[in-house]
Amino acid sequence: MMSPVSKYRMSFSVGGLMLNESLAIAQAYRPGETWADARERLLAQSASSLPKLASQTRALREVYDRIGQLSDAEREFMTTQADRGEQQGMTWLAICRTYRFVYEFAVEVMNDRFQSWRLDLGHEVFDRFLADKSECDPSLADLSESTAAKLRQVLYRILREAGLRSVEGKIQPIWLSGRMKRLIEERNPADLGIFPGNGG
Repeated sequence: MMSPVSKYRMSFSVGGLMLNESLAIAQAYRPGETWADARERLLAQSASSLPKLASQTRALREVYDRIGQLSDAEREFMTTQADRGEQQGMTWLAICRTYRFVYEFAVEVMNDRFQSWRLDLGHEVFDRFLADKSECDPSLADLSESTAAKLRQVLYRILREAGLRSVEGKIQPIWLSGRMKRLIEERNPADLGIFPGNGG
């Protein structure tokens, strides 16, 4: 009997926000190029900004997939105009577009809690969300406790590195600049909901 296909891609567990790697790949990204081809090209170029390219293939492949979720205009903004906070925000946007689970957590949990001023984002919040999603995706119900704990740890690390969760475990809003907000609205206005305080 075949196991059910998961509706959620959970490979965000390979690392954190990976901002520097995301910026390097955003600069090198070629639309339509496979990661395998890009890796060979970057190795040939001895990409100094990706010092462990050979040993971090899986993580960098995930970053490459994330950057592919950004439009050409968004990638250009990220690499040529954005300040550090905006670069963090664009990387978070790319992550949410790549991983439906993270996108739904941002909108259904973080934005909802922020709007009702329930700013605590403790471990139990993630665990409850995972349990709820397991009801419609059996593959999540099969996750071991250690795997679930790692997913929570990595997601909360991403949130911290993106400036969305404080060291005290509180949700922090990100106020988007006008130029960044316009770029996101041009692609999909609903994506503003992944930034607490910016979406309905």
